Amino acid sequence: MKLFLFITSLIFAQIAFAQDTSPKPEIWSLEDCITYALENNITVKDATLNKDIAEVDYNKAKSSRLPNLYANASQNFSNGNTIDPITSDYVTDQIHSTNVGINSSVTLFQGSQINNQIKQNKLLFEQSIFQEEVEKNNIVLNILEVYLQTLYSKESIIIAENNALASEKEVERAKARLDAGTIALSDYTEAQSQAATNKYNVIAAKNDYQQYIIQLKQLLELTPFETIEIETIDENMDLVNLELNKVNVYNKALGFLPEIKASNLNIAANEKDLDIAKGAYLPTLSLLGSLGSGYTSINDNTFSNQFDVNFNQQLGLSLSIPIFNRNQTKAAVKTATINIEKAEIQKQSTEKEVYKKVETAYQNALSAQEQVLASEASKIAAEQSYNLAQKKYELGALSTTDLVISQNTYTNAQQNYLQAKYLNILYHQLLQFYQGNDIKL
Repeated sequence: MKLFLFITSLIFAQIAFAQDTSPKPEIWSLEDCITYALENNITVKDATLNKDIAEVDYNKAKSSRLPNLYANASQNFSNGNTIDPITSDYVTDQIHSTNVGINSSVTLFQGSQINNQIKQNKLLFEQSIFQEEVEKNNIVLNILEVYLQTLYSKESIIIAENNALASEKEVERAKARLDAGTIALSDYTEAQSQAATNKYNVIAAKNDYQQYIIQLKQLLELTPFETIEIETIDENMDLVNLELNKVNVYNKALGFLPEIKASNLNIAANEKDLDIAKGAYLPTLSLLGSLGSGYTSINDNTFSNQFDVNFNQQLGLSLSIPIFNRNQTKAAVKTATINIEKAEIQKQSTEKEVYKKVETAYQNALSAQEQVLASEASKIAAEQSYNLAQKKYELGALSTTDLVISQNTYTNAQQNYLQAKYLNILYHQLLQFYQGNDIKL
């Protein structure tokens, strides 16, 4: 028996030591989350890679102005009636021949297609930079929303725990009154039921908090094994300026949001695509050149002597004039024209979406501001009513049912105020963002 107790005490000591030495969760502020997510989020990384690809395409397009250069070599064997690949004589014999050479060509004119292709790829590269900024902004806004939801759920745990603690005390008072014979058994069981419900609410609130922590960790690209806690914010809340003009906010958003700039570049890129398509109607002029030499076995000269004698040089111009290509160029021009119209429609759609977001944020900010003021007054009144109900219950002047109703009313008032508070913060920050200001709590 003594050995069993000794072993048990050692196990509990090890468990306690492990709990005491476990690393504490790191505290993350909103700024920490945003900075880390911009560097590590895979969506942002994917946008950055797309930008890198666009830059490669731009550099490749610029290189199309340069001449190409190819080297070639061949070793051939022929037997019977054949043409000597070096002398071009018709012979009947076994021939071993060697050919080597280099050739180059450069496009001098191609209907300005090369220049327009370079300009288009530059526009697409600049567009990819703004697309990267769009993804960064989306991550920032997602972090803001999840961070505030996490803070809301964290405070909800405190409310739930306070209610559970109050319910436990009410169960103790109800038991005392039951023993004294001043209340019925149904009142006591109702107090127990309320206490059990409040314990459940604590568990649910903690689960909600952990779910938001998971969402935040996913945005931060943290592993499941890393634990984090979030930093609380200042209780002072900025209210929306009622004189703030949503049209002015919208105009500011149009001036700096990267999706608007990306839409403008998309139109310009499609216009260049039309210029490229029209260039196919014009002729192509190229400069060609080559150097070469060879050896044939039917010649009595040595290998080196033949390479010296057979050395040749060529320089020429090549002109290609399009006459009819089965309406391929005509179709390309028509497609490019349609794509320009689609790009203009897409820009209008983007501007509409921005206005919708600005107006929604503005109206929700005003509504949340009014809800904060109303819910705060309701919370204060419900708290006073609940405190009075507790005193009446202690004096036996209030039933358990009425006390439970008063507590639930106070709880709902607390939750409503909490929700309005964080909605007010969220929409205020969104309006700051659409005006080009930094998001910070």
